[in-house]
Amino acid sequence: MLTHLTYLLVLAGCLFGALWLEPLLKVGVLRQVRRLALTIAPVAAVFVVWDLLAIRAGHWTFDPAQMLGVVFPGGLPLEEVLFFLVVPVCAILGFEATRQTLLRLAARRRP
Repeated sequence: MLTHLTYLLVLAGCLFGALWLEPLLKVGVLRQVRRLALTIAPVAAVFVVWDLLAIRAGHWTFDPAQMLGVVFPGGLPLEEVLFFLVVPVCAILGFEATRQTLLRLAARRRP
């Protein structure tokens, strides 16, 4: 029934699992939009090109039944482009939450 939303639902689950870190632990990742974009954009661009080459070579395909059907030139679905944005944001949120938590714990231990 919701099969065409599978990829988007997985991405939403990733975001749901990471976005709570921003307000709860006050990591500040989403407040630095320019810095976040400058961090993610080059990596996303490399992987978009990588995927396009893999699609062209026939090494990589996507199940159209699990996607919305919005496809960019070269055969890259919208969800795949979103993957290259969502997953790094989640990873950065997780990294910063861990880093800042460890720094806070270390600061408490100092005499």
